[in-house]
Amino acid sequence: MKGTVLAFIVVLLSATSAASASCPAWPDVRTQKEIERLAHQLALWDDAYYQQGKSLVSDAVYDDLKETLSTWRRCIKQREEAESARMGAAGNSTHPVAHTGLKKLPDKRAVELWAAGRRSLWVQPKIDGVAITLVYQHGRLVKMLSRGNGINGEDWTHKAAGINAIPLHLAGPLANSVLQGELFLKRDGHIQSQFGGVNARSKVAGEMLRTGAVSAPNALGIFIWAWPDGPESLVEKGRALRDAGFSLTSEWSKPVINIDEIARLRESWFRQPLPFVTDGIVIRQAREPEAKFWPPGQGEWAVAWKYPPAEQIAVVRNVDFAVGRTGKVSVVLELDAVQLDDKRVRRVNIGSLKRWQEWDVVAGDKVRISLAGQGIPRMDEVVWRVSQRDKSVPEMMAFTPVTCLYASSECAEQFIARLTGMSQKPVLDLAGVSQSTWRHLHMTTRFQHIFSWLDLNRMTLSDLPGVSVKKAELLWHQFSLSRKQPFIRWVLALGMPLPRSAHETLKDKSWQQLGGWDESRWQILPGVGAKRARQLVDFMRHPQVVALAILLGQHNISGFERQ
Repeated sequence: MKGTVLAFIVVLLSATSAASASCPAWPDVRTQKEIERLAHQLALWDDAYYQQGKSLVSDAVYDDLKETLSTWRRCIKQREEAESARMGAAGNSTHPVAHTGLKKLPDKRAVELWAAGRRSLWVQPKIDGVAITLVYQHGRLVKMLSRGNGINGEDWTHKAAGINAIPLHLAGPLANSVLQGELFLKRDGHIQSQFGGVNARSKVAGEMLRTGAVSAPNALGIFIWAWPDGPESLVEKGRALRDAGFSLTSEWSKPVINIDEIARLRESWFRQPLPFVTDGIVIRQAREPEAKFWPPGQGEWAVAWKYPPAEQIAVVRNVDFAVGRTGKVSVVLELDAVQLDDKRVRRVNIGSLKRWQEWDVVAGDKVRISLAGQGIPRMDEVVWRVSQRDKSVPEMMAFTPVTCLYASSECAEQFIARLTGMSQKPVLDLAGVSQSTWRHLHMTTRFQHIFSWLDLNRMTLSDLPGVSVKKAELLWHQFSLSRKQPFIRWVLALGMPLPRSAHETLKDKSWQQLGGWDESRWQILPGVGAKRARQLVDFMRHPQVVALAILLGQHNISGFERQ
């Protein structure tokens, strides 16, 4: 009992946190305008969905925007309007046994708390489809109802004859029964971790809502997950269902002893080929109360543990413009934090100014994000744009590969980016010298140019405020090692706009040799065209570059010494 209460508290806190999304910092007049636009769009999507059986937007996007609409209305204390539910309206047919729904537990600890003290636990895949009720009387299917609001649903009985997976006649213990299950899109070897949801639920719902018979009788399957007032033993239930033609229940119901077994099954089903799309697992205890005690939303005997989302919808809080070490301006979106896999994502880089203009995204918009290779967040789509669109760009000087080699207030960002770039492994490999370290050194010593740190000695470093003895030794060690790096790495540290493919060609050269090259000579290098060749000649001749090259020679850096 204690475990159940604790798990319920965890779920309640999670739900409360999700529901308490912050209100936008808009005047009420603007909020009202945004509400009207969003409500109108949702109505158009609903009309296409219910009248034509067409899903013009994914379930995730629809559900998020519907919740956003509710939040905005609460923000200005506007009464909620009655609106249809996405996956089927309530309907006029009453379920003989209510659909209880599933409480969704956020993590392994919450599942462990829920399972504490419970016996005879089973795990089933949480199939991503459309919930239905099947009613058999005297061996004949008399009703097939959509879940609706859990109490009333749409009558879909006329569709049943066109779904080969649903028996129209049954004998034995199921001849007079009420069954609840999931109507799903059949898949061949679906791997959830790779393919995601493929909009399977909407495809099933669209098929059921479309006028006329089911278009493909073998395309849909049925998974029975509840037999109210059936046998107490889940093994016995599974056997009877299998004999009646519902074979998936016994095949995909696995007994478990502890949380580790539950977690292993969840991970296994997430990564192995399955015949259906899933969005998590269901953990249920075999013993259930009598059907008359099944009120909607209160089924304490079964819970869901969903998979980490492959994508999330996030609100854009701000648009930042960042200058890199080469002078390239990149655009970064600040987001309301969202969880993707094991990452808490608050920022996503969308590329150049031109790319930002193409995306047409501003603060207040909603975007769909996912994780690209190596777990890097990426923006996939703008799912909703607010009506008021501020696309102003802050005034910026023209940053180039030869700007900000020397410190100035206008150059603060590119100057720090240049220093941070030197720490990278392919450049000077200054392990432990992070962006924050460079900022602190620049703030306390007032660097004149990007190589001012070469003048710092062990004593100077140890005397700097905010730098411990251990940190000072690390910096001195890394700065000393950098002096032994080969010529090409110092060329990169200087900021030469050289393509990676040409690095090898320059490793045995010297600065004096490169200074005599014209555009045609630079174009011999791999990856260097006419435009890049002009950039390289201009770079080599730039007065600040020339001055820094001389300074590196004075520090006896390889390849920069005067011959």
